[in-house]
Amino acid sequence: MQPKILVSGKNGQVGFELERALQGLGTIVALDRVALDLADFDQIRQVLREIKPALIVNPAAYTAVDRAETEPDLAQRINGDAPGVLAEEARRLGVPLIHYSTDYVFDGTKEGAYDETDKANPQSAYGLSKLAGERAIAEVDCAHVILRTSWVYGQRGKNFLLTMLRLAAERPELRIVEDQRGAPTWAATIAAMTSHIVAQGLVTNTDGADWWRQKSGVYHLTASGSTTWFDFANAIFELSSLENKPVVTPIASSEYPLPAKRPGNSCLSNEKLAASFGLRAPDWRDALRLCLAGLSA
Repeated sequence: MQPKILVSGKNGQVGFELERALQGLGTIVALDRVALDLADFDQIRQVLREIKPALIVNPAAYTAVDRAETEPDLAQRINGDAPGVLAEEARRLGVPLIHYSTDYVFDGTKEGAYDETDKANPQSAYGLSKLAGERAIAEVDCAHVILRTSWVYGQRGKNFLLTMLRLAAERPELRIVEDQRGAPTWAATIAAMTSHIVAQGLVTNTDGADWWRQKSGVYHLTASGSTTWFDFANAIFELSSLENKPVVTPIASSEYPLPAKRPGNSCLSNEKLAASFGLRAPDWRDALRLCLAGLSA
């Protein structure tokens, strides 16, 4: 029998891609928010005890970064407390948990790329809630892999890429922030890298549980390279097939104030991921080109 792999948030950007990328590695049980609501801890426990998965993959999250400033309790419940419940059930079942976190756990003031040993200092309710989730999993001490990523985009949902393409059809000029730097990361890249990690866990010669325990910890997983939102927008228009491309004007973050503070530097080092799993993500421009080709098709 193939192992059951439970994937939460099947309709989200990463969850949608994971359901497809994990095919062939097990029986995929992908659930939407109705079937697995992370705000409902009793439901989490009931669902996991009924399904008894061999692996839990949790991309589901409260992702409304600005709204979290006025809904910090809900963000904390879904992003901060629910991962701890998932970890408790993973430990009870004796199975590993893969969970996703964010660059927002950092304050963005470091000069170079952040590595996993750098001190977290979130500046927003969203960042605080995601860091709380990381710590809740670590405290439970189940076998776990936490993957921090950044600037996630894809062919569905709400993201910067689709927003730029929509606005390009509506406006001749766009003003885009130039003083924030990070690595735009395609949801499909995150899913593909996750599938490689899962495959390694399945085919390892040592006992599976021991392998996951040895690999347990936090890892950074982003596209290679970095850019600014301004240059990302320009790359989208340059690589897209749009007939009418808007003029893009650079602005400072202070000219586009938002409720939640964004890290000025969201660059994450992927060296630990490469050393532990032998994985390196494609350059952000290469991934963007593939994503846009899929949208055109």
